[in-house]
Amino acid sequence: MRGAAYPCWCRAVSTARRRLVAGDRERGANPVELAVVMPLILLLLFASIQVSAVFLARSTALNAAQSGVNAERLYQAPDGAGAASATRFLTASGGWLVGWNKNAPSCVTTEVEVTCTVRGRSLSVVPGVNFAVQQTAHGTVERVTQP
Repeated sequence: MRGAAYPCWCRAVSTARRRLVAGDRERGANPVELAVVMPLILLLLFASIQVSAVFLARSTALNAAQSGVNAERLYQAPDGAGAASATRFLTASGGWLVGWNKNAPSCVTTEVEVTCTVRGRSLSVVPGVNFAVQQTAHGTVERVTQP
């Protein structure tokens, strides 16, 4: 039984040796494939980072606007309390929203409602690519009511 199985094993080993020694006709194809696919991979990587930067800038702007509304809607709040609160939030939040200091947060108060708007641009991963960000928050003004 061993004698009958030996020639099959011997043929498999010799075939594997011939393939390893002779070399492959497609040798060197992997670097070429990588050179073709790598720009696409880098494009997708930078695009995903840029999209996340835009979402973080939008979130920062919305949170700053909500902070401004919360400060401005208080009973007998001083003028400019909302814009000051939004500015403090944006100063402490880091650099995800850039250019907001050129367009300072604006809060408009009526007798019933407060509206705060924050404008800026998202942080750019790719030079020359800018996304404008504008977020607005609304809230009702606190007031004393008679029963």
